[in-house]
Amino acid sequence: MKPRRSNLSVPGHLKKMHGKASESQADVIMLDLEDSVPVEEKAKAREQVIESLRDLNWERKTVTVRINALDTPFAYRDLMEVAEHAGHVIDAIVIPKVNHPGDIYFADRMLGGIEMGKDNSLTIGIEASIETAEGLLNATDIVRASNRVKTLVFGIADYSASIGARLVSISGHGEKEEELYPGHRWHFAISNMVMHAKANGVLAIDAPYGNFKDTDGLRRSAVMACALGCDGKWAIHPSQIDIINEVFTPSPADIALAAKVIEANALARSEGKGAIAVEGRMVDQATVRLATKVWEQAKFLQLI
Repeated sequence: MKPRRSNLSVPGHLKKMHGKASESQADVIMLDLEDSVPVEEKAKAREQVIESLRDLNWERKTVTVRINALDTPFAYRDLMEVAEHAGHVIDAIVIPKVNHPGDIYFADRMLGGIEMGKDNSLTIGIEASIETAEGLLNATDIVRASNRVKTLVFGIADYSASIGARLVSISGHGEKEEELYPGHRWHFAISNMVMHAKANGVLAIDAPYGNFKDTDGLRRSAVMACALGCDGKWAIHPSQIDIINEVFTPSPADIALAAKVIEANALARSEGKGAIAVEGRMVDQATVRLATKVWEQAKFLQLI
């Protein structure tokens, strides 16, 4: 699977941003039909997203479309029209505010019928946004509802609202947290989501950082998400892409250590040994798997 370090959210109704996004350094471009689009622009945004998907070159990107929530009058048409007219271009549909596996069942059946009707051999994936306490509680059932589910995404603002947490910033997206809580306020929620994702073999993506002018805060947020096991982070502004990519890219030291672990494991197997030692420390197979993941990502990014 391609890296999903940086996931750039782009308003669906703003055509001028789509071309720039396709040429950016973001791993994933998410054309948005939900929160960034005013209600009166929903139909226009849907048409514009389909046009951009068909007309622009997205070969270098993983491309997703966030539809409106399934409890709105816009979602079914978003899902149907985007999949019918541009399903051959997109990698996944992003479903916001997923609370129950039934949401995934619905999308899965709809997408299956559309793919059969269009004779489309490509399977459209699903990214499920975990934005409520109910969604987090049901995360494993949500992932297991369909093999289309490739990613869980943490939605910090709506999750905060769902549990009645205090609002400490204008955007509600992660900044100024240290002024309220002596530590990482969302450590449990993100780590819990990551656990559900990784236990079921899918990716975990962190929420965006709202103050795009605060580069230090963004870096701290991205480093914490990476440390908790997230595979990437949403970006709400192109200026955030480079920092997010840097944080989620293996460093030269990471790559060198991975190479040592993989080499030591290969040598131990060739000699029929079960135990592996690297730099005077015993290494188990879990570490070997982590090292292999780092090595494969470095190869994909042409760092080696």
